[in-house]
Amino acid sequence: MGTIMRALSSRPVIAAVLWALSSIAFAQSWPSRPVSLVVSQAVSTAPDFVARTLSGRLSERLKVAVVVDNRPGASGNIGAEYVSNAAPDGYTLFLAPSSFITNAAVNRKLRFDPIKSYAPIVPLAEGLQCLVVSSGSPVKSVKDLVALVKSQPGKLFYGTPGNGTTHHLIMEQFKLDAGMDLVHVPYKGLTGAVVDLLGGRVNVMFMTTSAAAPYMQRDQLRMLAVIRPARSSLLPDMPTLAEQGYPNVLGGSWYGMLAPAGPPPDIVARLNTELNAILSEKPVRDSFLKQSLEASGGTPAQMAEILQSELDRWRKIADTAGITAD
Repeated sequence: MGTIMRALSSRPVIAAVLWALSSIAFAQSWPSRPVSLVVSQAVSTAPDFVARTLSGRLSERLKVAVVVDNRPGASGNIGAEYVSNAAPDGYTLFLAPSSFITNAAVNRKLRFDPIKSYAPIVPLAEGLQCLVVSSGSPVKSVKDLVALVKSQPGKLFYGTPGNGTTHHLIMEQFKLDAGMDLVHVPYKGLTGAVVDLLGGRVNVMFMTTSAAAPYMQRDQLRMLAVIRPARSSLLPDMPTLAEQGYPNVLGGSWYGMLAPAGPPPDIVARLNTELNAILSEKPVRDSFLKQSLEASGGTPAQMAEILQSELDRWRKIADTAGITAD
């Protein structure tokens, strides 16, 4: 007994015990003030929609305001860096989009680590990327597209919203797997790329199904495939690239909830529980479906696996294709 008491009376042990007790007390009192939910894109974007759909219900469940804080700029890196420097006290959260990881895959000089600087909480939602051509194109299928490109190597073009975007990385993977020689035309945003696709100045591109939907409704675009291992309940009649011979071409839009690294585990557990409950609610799921999104849910470990596996995959593609940030 004397040995145990002497050990407990040492300063390091006392400090550790006091820290543990204070952390437990802090987690039990959390939240006692408004929580900031940082979105690294502008208002009215898809990440902003997801954040605002969830923030009201999370406010009700936590009984404090959850305030959406838009911090756009530098391809989302301004908001991401802000969160990485915030206190890990549960009062700053990050609505991380998939572009958060693709940015890190092509830019090794960021002032944050996409894995080590954050604590994963829960996967939130998934969207679909699709392969599209203009409705006036002679291409009617993926097979037609590959044949056309191979008949004119280096003479056809694909558009993207910018260098190093998800759209760019996916197309480079598709090119590698299909043995195609397509020329990349990066734009400063999606709008310019779509305008030139409709005008025939570029021949093909990847985009989200939610972004493609208005053009499809006006019969301006033709969808050739979606990217998914199996067909989606959102578009059950649309074939996947996988079933058309390209199972390695993967990638869609996803959204997850993160926090600055090192929050009390009890706070992570509480947020995970509350958000999973919200994501299971029919009005929330229906709201997501109207934006071509499927609610996800899951564990912090599953969110961590998404971050790591996506970073590894995109970095491999970026290195193979020689893609770096502008």
